[in-house]
Amino acid sequence: MKYSPQTTIKSALTDFKRNKIRTFLTALGITVGVLSVIMLIAVGIGMKNYISSQFENLGANIIVVIPGEGAGGGGFSALASSTRFHESDVRILERIDEVDYVAPAYIFNLKFESKQEEKTGTIIGTSESYGQLFALELIRGEFFDKTDVSTAAKVGYMSETLARDLYDMPADAVGRYVKFRNTRIRIKGVVKNTGVPERDNALFVPYTTTYSSLNPKKEFFAIYTGVTDSGKVSTAKEEIEKELLKDYEDDEFGIFEPSDLLESLDQIFVILNAVVVAIGSISLLVGGIGIMNIMYATVNERTNEVGIRRAVGATEEDILNQFLTESILLSLIGGLSGLAISLLIVLIVRPFFPLGINALSVGLALGVSTIIGVFFGVFPAKRAAKLPPIEAIRYE
Repeated sequence: MKYSPQTTIKSALTDFKRNKIRTFLTALGITVGVLSVIMLIAVGIGMKNYISSQFENLGANIIVVIPGEGAGGGGFSALASSTRFHESDVRILERIDEVDYVAPAYIFNLKFESKQEEKTGTIIGTSESYGQLFALELIRGEFFDKTDVSTAAKVGYMSETLARDLYDMPADAVGRYVKFRNTRIRIKGVVKNTGVPERDNALFVPYTTTYSSLNPKKEFFAIYTGVTDSGKVSTAKEEIEKELLKDYEDDEFGIFEPSDLLESLDQIFVILNAVVVAIGSISLLVGGIGIMNIMYATVNERTNEVGIRRAVGATEEDILNQFLTESILLSLIGGLSGLAISLLIVLIVRPFFPLGINALSVGLALGVSTIIGVFFGVFPAKRAAKLPPIEAIRYE
């Protein structure tokens, strides 16, 4: 008597219904393992998506110049570097034909005061080009201009979030004053949030205005430059490097585009994903061992059934396929459950953080769980197939 695949699967499902609690607990191990692997990958993808979105906000044609080796040296070293840029460096970069925008940046965290509220935020001392360079959108008012920079005017514009915290209604901030360290700044405009935390809680003022109280050394942490023609980015980088090498050693500054750093991040995330998959696979291994133990127990419980089946014509191959099918189905049920729960978690969390599930995650849920079912199910299945029919029938 030869058992068809449909009969084998039907028999396996019947046994699952007969032992619901055991089936649930056995599949749970695989569910937890698959869920762990998929969620670890989802978090990694989410981190990559979040960081990528932040760099996309920098703009496609922006070139960032920072002190220290920076991106070229394998990481940000601006804070640790003793090198600092000055206004003379800004003037040099402004003279490069290929460069259309130059915006130095002095960044400092401090407490802002309005008549109603106090709020800790970021002050960014920069040039009139900053708003255009980063495509900031005005809600109301205007940016400060070149004259404001040359005269160190006590004016500025602020982010939507900071304006709301200090004045309730962002548009109401225009024309009012904000105070920090005994300096009063008149707000000329309010800009929309960009998704970059540093900019979304900031007051932007002429860099010359920071010289009096915040930045007496007249130094900059970075110089942002931009070109309107993407085809000129490489040439502009070469010209910037050539000009800076006249005053600095090549290890005293770094020049990079957002895309340069994203390429490095891609390599990091490949390694990170491999590590988290390896960690999550421990849970899958534990789940597989659980399946093997349960299947061994199942073989013992159904020894009489095996003997009867063999007596009525079932072959060793039929018995092997029966128990192997049950093991694979248990793994698939666990894998699909883990995948379903993961999808639900991603849908719930995604509005707050960009978690993601890719083909690798789905492949792991179905492929790995199937492999585990085969690998850990074959040993008890072989034991069941090798039971002598007469001894199996007599087994108690």
